[in-house]
Amino acid sequence: MEEFNYAQIGDNIRKMRKKRKYTQEYLAEQVGVNTSHISNIENHHTNVSLPTLVRICNVLDTTVDYMLCHEYSTPDSSIDRFILTELQHCPIDTKERILKIIQILK
Repeated sequence: MEEFNYAQIGDNIRKMRKKRKYTQEYLAEQVGVNTSHISNIENHHTNVSLPTLVRICNVLDTTVDYMLCHEYSTPDSSIDRFILTELQHCPIDTKERILKIIQILK
C-alpha cells in the first residue's frame, strides 16, 4: 500500500489556514499542539497524525477528505462537499448569485 502524500496534506493545511487568515500560532493553540508542530507539518518535516489532522480540519472548518483529496483517484466528491461547506456560510442572496453563475458556466 502506498503512503499518503504528506507534503500535499501539509500544503493543503497551509492553504486553508491562510484562507481563513489564521496564524500558525492560532491554529496550534486551537488544535492543542505547539506552533512548531504546525510549522513542521506545513513544511514537510513531519507527518500529521490522523487525530491531529481531524482537529486541524475542525478548526479550519473543512473535512479530512478535502485535505486528502489528492490521495483519491476521483476527488470530485470531496470538492463537492467542500463547496457545500463554503456555501453554508453565505447569505441567501449570495447563494442565489452563485447558482446563476453555475448555471451559466454549465
